[in-house]
Amino acid sequence: MNWDWQKFWDKIQTLIVTYAPKVIIAIIVLIVGFWLIRQLNKWVKKALMGRKTNPTLRYFLQNLVAISLQVILVVMALQIAGIQVTFLSAIIAGFTVAAGLALSGTLQNFVSGILILFLKPYRVGDNIIIQTQEGTVTAIQLFYTTVLTFDNKTIIVPNGQLSNNVVINLSREGKRRLDIEMKFSYGIDIAHVKQVVLDSIHAAKEVLDEPVARVGVWALEPDKYALMINVWIDAHGFFDTKLLLQEKLITDIKNAGIKLPGM
Repeated sequence: MNWDWQKFWDKIQTLIVTYAPKVIIAIIVLIVGFWLIRQLNKWVKKALMGRKTNPTLRYFLQNLVAISLQVILVVMALQIAGIQVTFLSAIIAGFTVAAGLALSGTLQNFVSGILILFLKPYRVGDNIIIQTQEGTVTAIQLFYTTVLTFDNKTIIVPNGQLSNNVVINLSREGKRRLDIEMKFSYGIDIAHVKQVVLDSIHAAKEVLDEPVARVGVWALEPDKYALMINVWIDAHGFFDTKLLLQEKLITDIKNAGIKLPGM
């Protein structure tokens, strides 16, 4: 059987004449469309920042607008190129994508991201503990949350894990209680020690006036007693305040002539 090359090239030329202009137009639409979407996304970002929108909500809306417009743009380009995206095929594709997302856990992360956005168990800037990791929330995206630890490690946690596990928000209430335990021999007068400790606490600028600080005997041991000090401080900068206050207590107690264990 002889191959009819002339007929073959005629068909190729017909296809090129028929579809090439549509494909070129579709490509131009995609290039211009993606550029316009980027410009619109910048405008949305600037508008939301101008309104001082919650950073969490701002990231979510930016991603939602960009992704939605990109999907619509691609569908339009396919239609222009002559690829008919029927309603039935769109439904099938949608179910296929949904099934793939569900199996991979991505859909769960997406839904969890929306729940985190609206229920607000934590926000950008909050200090949280998740899976023994403690740090500051720097971003809440559609699928994951980014946490910067105090030793400068970036942790990326899928939102699905955050919605299904215990998350301890350390800074939501604005203040935290700092507990410090100090031990003294039984030969040291408790009333004197308490007065020195209270004076030291009241002189510390980092300690809040409310709730009132509490000092009392926490435990009794064979050769000494343990004094528990409860003070309230700002949640942010907790560890810095802890270091400063502990140093101040030791200095003030020594200056008062009170001996600490081992001295």
